[in-house]
Amino acid sequence: MADAKMLGILFSNMHDDALSELTLHRTMGSVPFGGRYRLVDFALSNMVNSGIKDVGIITKSNYHSLMDHLGAGREWDLARKIGGLTLLPPYSRTGTGIYHGRLNALAGILGYIQASKSPYVALCDCDLVCNFDFKDMLKAHIDSGANITVAYTVREIEDGEKDNAVLAVGKNNMLRDIYWNPDVQGDQEIYMNIAIINKDLLVHRVTNAVAQNKTDFYRDVIAEEAENGRVACYRFDGFCDRIHNMESFFQTNMELLKADVRKELFNVQRPIYTKVRDEVPAKYGLQAKVMNSLVADGCIIEGQVENSIIFRGVKVGKGTVIRNSIIMQGTTIEDGAQLDYVITDKDVLIKDGRKLAGYLTYPLYVPKGRQI
Repeated sequence: MADAKMLGILFSNMHDDALSELTLHRTMGSVPFGGRYRLVDFALSNMVNSGIKDVGIITKSNYHSLMDHLGAGREWDLARKIGGLTLLPPYSRTGTGIYHGRLNALAGILGYIQASKSPYVALCDCDLVCNFDFKDMLKAHIDSGANITVAYTVREIEDGEKDNAVLAVGKNNMLRDIYWNPDVQGDQEIYMNIAIINKDLLVHRVTNAVAQNKTDFYRDVIAEEAENGRVACYRFDGFCDRIHNMESFFQTNMELLKADVRKELFNVQRPIYTKVRDEVPAKYGLQAKVMNSLVADGCIIEGQVENSIIFRGVKVGKGTVIRNSIIMQGTTIEDGAQLDYVITDKDVLIKDGRKLAGYLTYPLYVPKGRQI
């Protein structure tokens, strides 16, 4: 049945290396996005909107900001006495230290998975910005009779993009093979790192992998099941951007300036939830000028802002011009400054008259708490 229960598992740290500047003191899941969100909000909201009531988030390192953001999960209706949101430790089996890789991480939380009464497990990473329906995918999974269903999207692989798994989709949408970082051109069927797996199979596979010292989830689980014709493929045709480096982080934020993208991502029927902060509305000075930008609450804007994403609590001084930039929470930009293609992390201070400029394919990044 399509309304069968699923257990949700999110990997919060799996792609930290892709954004080494932004993940120096935080996980990939807690990277700020879009003025008021964190990347984990998309994956977590997608699960909640699909009826998943129990979600475990696997942590690894630098997860304090993630814990602060998620709290008990109240904003996602996951604050419950039994089940709900669970932050899972960054350790694998007893005595083996912090986990290495996806399969090792699953081995470390095997007890949590086994304790669930849900017959299916939904796996997802935190590097995707999309509004995804796990319920539709579960229906396709059950109808196919497969042991595993993997989600994919069709697009070109960008120059310099790494950590991609390309699927070979055969007849009846069954997976023929999976290729890791192949040298290919044109549109490809790219695995979204979203999968639904029969729980008993997952427990069996992970247990055997530990016993045989296997470590690769793609090769030792998905590819082996595909050889037996037991992996189905689910195509997702909606908006889906993957954050894989600083350039893609910048460009995906800028996609939010398009009305059609905002309408799809922030569907009123499937909202993206985030931590609620009680801030006053943004305040605009008499000389303020804002064009094609997203400005969050709590901001004070006295200068000019164009084609930019402005997070909560940002102050923009008189005579300051900000173009094509992402200004994160708590940043103060004093009078007469000029910024173009700049990303400032939280709590940055840009003093009077400073001029900073990057480029579309190489935005200038200012680390958290820095004064310039």
